[in-house]
Order: sequence, then structure tokens, then C-alpha cells
Amino acid sequence: MDFSFTEDQLSIQSMVRDFAQKRIAPVAAEFDAKGKFPLENIREMGQLGLMGIEVPEEYGGAGMDSIAYVLAMIEIAAADAATSTIMSVNNSLFCNGILKYGTEEQKQTYVRAVTTGEAIGAYALTEPQSGSDASAMHTRATRDANGDWVINGKKSWITSGPVARYIVLFAISTPGIGAKGVSAFIVDTQLAGFHAGKTEPKLGIRASATCEIEFTDYVLPKENLLGTEGKGFSIAMGVLDAGRIGIASQAVGIARAAYEATLQWSRERKAFGHPIGTFQMTQSKIADMKCKLDAATLLTLRAAWAKGQAEKHGGRFGTEAAVAKLTASEAAMWISHQAVQIHGGMGYSKEMPLERYFRDAKITEIYEGTSEIQRLVIARAETGLR
Repeated sequence: MDFSFTEDQLSIQSMVRDFAQKRIAPVAAEFDAKGKFPLENIREMGQLGLMGIEVPEEYGGAGMDSIAYVLAMIEIAAADAATSTIMSVNNSLFCNGILKYGTEEQKQTYVRAVTTGEAIGAYALTEPQSGSDASAMHTRATRDANGDWVINGKKSWITSGPVARYIVLFAISTPGIGAKGVSAFIVDTQLAGFHAGKTEPKLGIRASATCEIEFTDYVLPKENLLGTEGKGFSIAMGVLDAGRIGIASQAVGIARAAYEATLQWSRERKAFGHPIGTFQMTQSKIADMKCKLDAATLLTLRAAWAKGQAEKHGGRFGTEAAVAKLTASEAAMWISHQAVQIHGGMGYSKEMPLERYFRDAKITEIYEGTSEIQRLVIARAETGLR
């Protein structure tokens, strides 16, 4: 097996690491405290190609592969998880879905705008009464006399909802037949009938704006249907497979930042006349942190490789994505927890970033499929039973 990266992959990793440490890390704590959306950095990331790493150059993207995307996401997340959340949604959920299922006109109009940083994209699947059971949505899309779509309903927990110009939306177009009645649409938030609610006061990733959105007799041109009518649920699930690789990458970045901070602390902090890294209890924690971090990293890279193989030769990569997301998210939570513990009182203080890593890590076990859903996906794939 060859675990080496290409020159292009190493180049983007180096570039993103430099950008993240110089432009994102210095303001991460301030933006977290204020819940301030990092718009300027997001615009600059668009100019660098980071908002569409796998998007072909003809649509304004960087034209790179899934491995490059993972490496870049890890670097951004290590500096600030909130910024990586915005990046993940734009890359994995918005651009990926339109590239795979959209028309040429949709790709040129919506993908190009988001990848260049001109606009911000979002993804609207969850509703107040339907989280893991996504097919239980209530939002309706009906045809008017002109064949256009009239949308009514609410969506919740929409990442970048307060600032997004375009949103990939899922709604019931044929009621009474469950998931087969769901269709996907590309909506423009500047059209009449769209309303963004208050920004949610979250535990972590606070600089990533999240809100409820509402559609009231919102009229959408018929050409804004994404894919074919009734295929929305399969589009949503397919896009989430790619999205889970992004969240796994985010989790690896958070875990790596917490681990590296702990290594430095264990060398410098002294107790009873010795660096705390010489104590067996601390050494045991560090060894376990290292093992979990490496496992999460390699499984995330495997999932990205599997995605690339599926795109070239056909097939699925959902199980690999679920394994990566489950392993990496739980590793991030465990590693950040141990990092706070090893730092003691300073780990609990906002003077250091450990408590932010701990708060940010938790969401990786929840969004784009909870850990419980990942286990369900994996078990069903392994047993063939439902």
C-alpha cells in the first residue's frame, strides 16, 4: 500500500496550513466569543479555491480530488472548526449535489458563484419535527398554473442560513408516498417568501451562523428543480455520504489541534518537580490519543479514496464514509476531553483553546447523521438486514 501524497496534494496542504495559521487561528477565539461570521476569511478562501476544491475549473473550482479536500479541511478545522463547517457545507453538500445532479446552467450559475466566494451556499433537509427521520418532512412544494413551484414550510438547523444566497432544499412534491415523494430544489434567498429566523445560540462552532428558515408561498421557477422529481431523498442521502467525509475531516482537525496542544503542555508543565509528560497516567492518555487520531485520519483518507474510486468506476462509498465519520467524531470528542483533563484548570479556561476544541468536537457526533445513525448505516451494510 502506498500512503504517500501527490505533489499537488502536498502543495494544497501546505498552502492551506499557512493560510489557516496566519489568517484564521488568530481570530478564532474572538469570533467564537462574539458568534461573528468570518465573512472576510470565507471570501478569501473562495479566491484560493477552498470553497470548491473538487469542483472542475470550468465552474470556478480548484479541480482537485477528495484526498486534497480532506487535507485542506483538516488544516482549516485545526485552526477553527466553525470556519471548516462553512467550508464543508459549501464543498460537500451544496456544490457536490449540484455537480452530480444539476444541469449545465445550474452548475454555471450556482456552483460558480459559491466556489469563487461570490455567494455562500447552504443545505436544507432537517425540520423542527424531523431530524434523523428525514423522510418525515412537512415542507411542501406544489405546482402553480405556470408549472413553477410554490413552497411552504420550515427547515431548522441550517448552517450558513442567515448569510446564504443559495440553498439546496428538500421538500415533499408528492404527498402520501414517503421518501419517494421528496424532490430537491435550488432556492434563491433573495426571492419573496423566504425568511431566515434568529441565529441559534450554539454550544460550539459559534462563528458558523445557523438558523431556522421559512418559506411562505415562495415561488420558485420550474427550472430550479434539482435532478428529477421524486428523486430528492436519494439525492439527499447520496450527498450526505460525501458530507460525512467532510465532517470526519473536521473532526480529525479538531482532534489534531487538541493533541498537539497537549503534547506541548505535557513537555512544559511541571508538577512535583517533573514535566507532567513523564507521569505514566499522562503517558497512557497521550498514547491512546495518538492511536485514536491516527485511526481517524487513516479511515478518513480511506473514505476519500473510496469516493474517488466510486466516481471513476461506479459503486458506493457510504459505508466507508460512515465508518470514518463515526470513528473521527468520537475520537475528536474523546481526545479533546482528555486534552482538557491533562491541562487541568487551564484546560477549563477560555485563555486557552482547549475548551473551544471540546465544545466544537461535540457537534461532529451529531450533524450529518448522529453516531447512532452511523452505526445503523454500518450495521445494515454489513449484515444486509434492515
